[in-house]
Amino acid sequence: MKFSKNEARQRRKVRIRKKVNGTPERPRLVVYRSNLHLYVQIVDDGTGKTLAAASTLALGKTQPGAHCNKSGAEMVGKEIARLAKEKNISRVVFDRNGYLYHGRIKAVADGAREGGLEF
Repeated sequence: MKFSKNEARQRRKVRIRKKVNGTPERPRLVVYRSNLHLYVQIVDDGTGKTLAAASTLALGKTQPGAHCNKSGAEMVGKEIARLAKEKNISRVVFDRNGYLYHGRIKAVADGAREGGLEF
């Protein structure tokens, strides 16, 4: 059976979410990629609350180079790391949301690591 690109991603997402779970000590860093923007948030699955969020949409208002490409993804990663540090979060679990760990998703992870997050 042949699946579309999005259906295959949704199936991978379900497999990943069985294993990846955010705790108050180690919340989940979730990445969502749309055609125009890249969104990242830190979620505590115990309470179901978003602790911090960053995106190319929000960064584009303050930094002119924040587009949905690798350099913009790295900026988003550094921004989410900065916001996490403000809330005393240093360790997270990376949830790539079914996307392959390549390109923009990898750039977000590298930027977050550069900003000081451990995962």
